[in-house]
Amino acid sequence: MVRSTEVPARIHVEIVKSDAPPGGVGEPGVPPVAPAIAKAVFALTKTRARELPLRRLGL
Repeated sequence: MVRSTEVPARIHVEIVKSDAPPGGVGEPGVPPVAPAIAKAVFALTKTRARELPLRRLGL
């Protein structure tokens, strides 16, 4: 698993034509959402969130 600091600034994704039923196109953008929010919360509160959900941070 790549850490958020190791992810390249740009990611190129190709959707290949196929006769198979559609699926799996929307997931690539989902995994980085929680770490990005946790990093934003840290920038705001200076408190590291070590587990989800992001409650109990005094926001």
